[in-house]
Amino acid sequence: MKIGTRDMILISLFAALTAIGAFIKIPTPMVPFTLQFLFCTFAGLLLGSRHALYSQLLYIFIGLIGIPIFANGGGLTYLLQPTFGYLIGFAACAYFVGFFSEHKGQIKFWPIFGIIVLGLIVDYVCGVGYLYLVVNFYLQKDMSIWSALMVGFIPYVTFDVLQSALIALIAVKIIPVIRRAGYGTNQESFRAEG
Repeated sequence: MKIGTRDMILISLFAALTAIGAFIKIPTPMVPFTLQFLFCTFAGLLLGSRHALYSQLLYIFIGLIGIPIFANGGGLTYLLQPTFGYLIGFAACAYFVGFFSEHKGQIKFWPIFGIIVLGLIVDYVCGVGYLYLVVNFYLQKDMSIWSALMVGFIPYVTFDVLQSALIALIAVKIIPVIRRAGYGTNQESFRAEG
């Protein structure tokens, strides 16, 4: 498996954008509002599944080696943060969105919006599940699944669904242009449609 220079640059770019998204945040008691979801989703839409996954894994790797690019720092101890599951979820979301979008010939709002919302659900399953496990088993505090949802899902879901709609609107405009220029995923099927 060989990755070309252009792909390495794009993978690094989306890792950096995800890091920037971590610093554009609104602090809350447990899980801050950030723009990381926006960039991991665009990675999936523009890079395809494999390269989008690599971009998010690179972001996670850089943070875990100690460079403070996560919303609340960095280092191996971040694995024990209740919010680390959302980072795992970003990688899964980027892959998921990339996998399903690279098989789309025509880019239309509702199908892309559906793919993005399913990617968001993947992120929330990873994030809320990890939050629940860390709080209960590492921090040794009692937290029910409902409480985990109240802390890590309910306050954010409206913002993230609106963000998903914005991403889908932008994707409908830019993906065809990028594909016409010969970049992005699934150029063959796009060219076949005209």
